[in-house]
Amino acid sequence: MRRRTIFKAAAAAAAAAPAAALLGESPAQAYAAYDVAVCEQYHNQIQIYPSSSAWSTSTLKWSFSPGTANGWSNLSDVKFRNTAAFGEVALVTASGGRVGIVDKTTEAAQELNDVLWSATPGNNPHAIERIPNIGAIVVASSGGYLYLYGPTAISDPSTLALVQTISFAGAHGVWWDDVAGKLWAIGQDYARIYTVSGTYRATRLSLSRSISIGAHLGHSLDASYSDSNRLLATDGSKVMTIDKTTYAVTQAYADNSVKSYSQHSSGEGFWVQATGSTYHGDTRNWVSPSVQFFDAAGAKSFTRSLSYGAEFYKARLYNVNFH
Repeated sequence: MRRRTIFKAAAAAAAAAPAAALLGESPAQAYAAYDVAVCEQYHNQIQIYPSSSAWSTSTLKWSFSPGTANGWSNLSDVKFRNTAAFGEVALVTASGGRVGIVDKTTEAAQELNDVLWSATPGNNPHAIERIPNIGAIVVASSGGYLYLYGPTAISDPSTLALVQTISFAGAHGVWWDDVAGKLWAIGQDYARIYTVSGTYRATRLSLSRSISIGAHLGHSLDASYSDSNRLLATDGSKVMTIDKTTYAVTQAYADNSVKSYSQHSSGEGFWVQATGSTYHGDTRNWVSPSVQFFDAAGAKSFTRSLSYGAEFYKARLYNVNFH
């Protein structure tokens, strides 16, 4: 792997890490402890596990199991956000066509009866975000659209309805910048910034800036919780950071097929790099059986997988803050 990390330059410490720590399930040295949310498509669940323990049914902290019918197949994104009316909610998309808001606070193993709102935008939904204070929802679908849903009551997600559709080729990722009060999206060749105007059903997005990422399909957007001025992004050829002030795009890793990359406040990170799976009897080349973790210097540290089978599509730091 060709690598140029921009986070920390402690290469000597990384080189000294024992081989067992680089490849094994159990870290051989101390790392930060945090929770990781994954989109796991073999069992079709959103799951939360601790980074500091091997992943199993005994360490599973929370799950959402919608089944695979009615558009809920191939769960593809999750974010957690705080709301005034319901406390913490999970925002979920499924490539089968469905998106939804899940009331996370009711129990540890949740199903469709915990869904507060859902819609079927179609076109392979890949990412979802909530705009705070106005309760609007934005969905990126890889068929080439951003969908904006506005409510008539912020405290009632069931009042959400489609109010705007924006063409954006290859739309795959969305993230809210709560400092600047703008929405970021990523797709074919560009990351884009949108301003938000209006409230309720009059909410609208307007393109503010397009930032070139090269001739590649942008895939994911996430916050760097170790640097609030950066967004983390991936495309078909690299992991990159985007400076939210200068808009500079910097390559962090030159690796193909990274579906998501996240970073903890310690500087440690993790990704899902699609290596393929045959659990379903055919090759599903967009998933991986493991999540790869990195130390604060950017070197591979350990992996997490499931002994009873996993097809991870995305992994995110479990955090309700936009950062």
